[in-house]
Order: sequence, then structure tokens, then C-alpha cells
Amino acid sequence: MPQSNNNSLSETAILSFMNRALQLAQLGAGAVSPNPMVGCVIVHQGTIVGEGWHQRYGDWHAEVNAVNDVADKSILSESEVFVTLEPCSHFGKTPPCADLLVKHRVKKVYICNDDPNPLVAGKGIQKLRNAGIEVVSGILAEKGRELNKRFFTFFEKKRPYIILKWAQSSDRKIALPQYQAIQISNALSRRWTHKLRSEEDAIMVGTRTAQFDNPSLDNRFWTGKSPIRILIDKDLRIADNAKIYSEGQKTICYNLQKEAIEGDILFCKIPPQTDLLSFLIDDLYQKKVQSLIVEGGAYLLNSLIKTSLWDEALVWESSMVLGDGIAAPILEKPVFAQQQVGDNILKNYRANP
Repeated sequence: MPQSNNNSLSETAILSFMNRALQLAQLGAGAVSPNPMVGCVIVHQGTIVGEGWHQRYGDWHAEVNAVNDVADKSILSESEVFVTLEPCSHFGKTPPCADLLVKHRVKKVYICNDDPNPLVAGKGIQKLRNAGIEVVSGILAEKGRELNKRFFTFFEKKRPYIILKWAQSSDRKIALPQYQAIQISNALSRRWTHKLRSEEDAIMVGTRTAQFDNPSLDNRFWTGKSPIRILIDKDLRIADNAKIYSEGQKTICYNLQKEAIEGDILFCKIPPQTDLLSFLIDDLYQKKVQSLIVEGGAYLLNSLIKTSLWDEALVWESSMVLGDGIAAPILEKPVFAQQQVGDNILKNYRANP
């Protein structure tokens, strides 16, 4: 952990308070994109006196909510602030949080990560230091990056954070012959999947999945929003009455035929002689989509794996045996983490663990 002079708190206390800030930040999952999840804890004489997190995009940031939570504002000049991301230094939907901390002359600021957004990128830290406030950065930095892996990927790789997801039988099949759909994972996995949908910006399938599974790709079994639906349908073969085109949820169809807006559906025409996946991923980046779940079939999943356009894979494994069927994708990566969920196993893979 980075060191600073004259620490008034023990290393154990510093880590404990930052862990609390990270817990608070997680409460904003699914509600703050394209902003990052941020938590803030204010400590006076070793005791937490204020807490806050960024609760919804466009609303007050974590630092503002934490300051507002402090009953006696006169103690802020003797307090230490723990925040999971560098305080912003620019006017966006709200005023700069760095200015707020300077205004109250806080004693010290501990930070998980510097902000990768060029609008901030060190400017918030410099503003604090210029005002004579001591800043210690890099506290639990790996945890902070994991929390905001979507945000960091968006700015560092100039694309969404891409999550591949599928369910496979014990003999590694994802569908019956001729792409006939079959429910492989259990009911608990379906609820977990809808929680995932509530936390990510978009979800994508290809033509075959839309045709044979007729998925809604919405969030019905968890609280929160439904993601933007992304469909790859080059020749517009999917019928207008398919569930993926149901009203009330933004949908983008990437195709070779037309450019149009019809209700909640945006038909996005792919330019001729253009690599489809590269165009699609870049277009989603331009549309400020920070995370993408891919629930497509074997062809789409394998295409993304082959071109290294993925960050995380979530694979549900069932004890079911299908025999003949469509083979599951192969990941040449070790399992990053796994857990038992009922009679299924959820395996997590990382492209760069």
C-alpha cells in the first residue's frame, strides 16, 4: 500500500475504510453508467461520520452525498476522506467534487484509482494538492479496477467491456441439433442472469439465436432496468413480431439493408466491405455503451473469442447430457473463479486474468 508521512490512521484502519467505500460504490451497479461506480467515506478521529455513493446517473456524486451526510460540517477540516476514484475536476451533470473538498478544507484524501477519463486524469488530484490537501492514491487499487472494469476498459481500450455468456451440458453442448433450443441451466441461473442484465448496458445475439430461441432479452426476474438489445441480422430475416422487437426497450439492429429509426428500434446499416464485429464494437463505443453481454450462439461467441474481442466469460455448466448437438465454444484460459449454484456450476473466465 502506498505510504504517506504522519499517517493518523493505522494501515488496517485505512484498508477497512476504503473497503467500506468500495462496498458503498457497488450499490450504484446498473444505475450510474456511463459514469463509474464511486463510494465515499468521511472519517473524523477514527470514526465514520459521513457516507455516500453515486446513486444514479445525473444525480449527486459520492463525495457530495458523503459531505451532506456529515451532521457537523465544522469537523470536515479535521476529517479524512476515502473515495474509490479520483474526485472529478470538471463541470458535467454536477459541479466538480474536487472543488467541494477544497471548499471544506478536508485534512487528507485517500483514493483507490486515478480517473482514466481525459477530462479528469490527474487534474482532480492536482487541484487538491494545490490547495494544500494531502492525497494518497493507490489504496486497494486492484479492487477499485475490478469494481469499475467497464469504465476503465471503455477509456483504455476504446470499446465496451465484453462479457460472453452461455450454458452448456456436461458433454459441452449448448443446443440440440439444428439449433433447437433447450433449457440447460436451472431456475436460479435464470434469476442470476436477469440480475446481470440489470447491471450491464447492452445485450447481444445473432440471427440464429433470435430465430430459434426468440428471446426477449429483457429483465423480468430482477429489479432495475433492461439493457439495450443488440441484434446482428445482416439480411433482416427476423420477423417484425419477434420478441426482440417488442416495444418499450431500446433495440439496435445491425444489418446490410437499411438505416432507419422505427419506434424503439434503430436499424444501423453496416458500410460495404467493413468488418462487421469491428464496426459494431466501435459504433457501440461511439454510442457510449460501456458494457455488453453476448448471449449469442456458437458462431458469434467463437468469432469474438477468435478475434480476442472479449474480457470475461460466464459459463453455466449443467449435469445434463445432450449427446448430439451444437458444441460449446472453447476457451483456452484457466478458470478464474467458480461457484456452485444449485445443481449447476458457474465458471468465470478472464481474457487477461
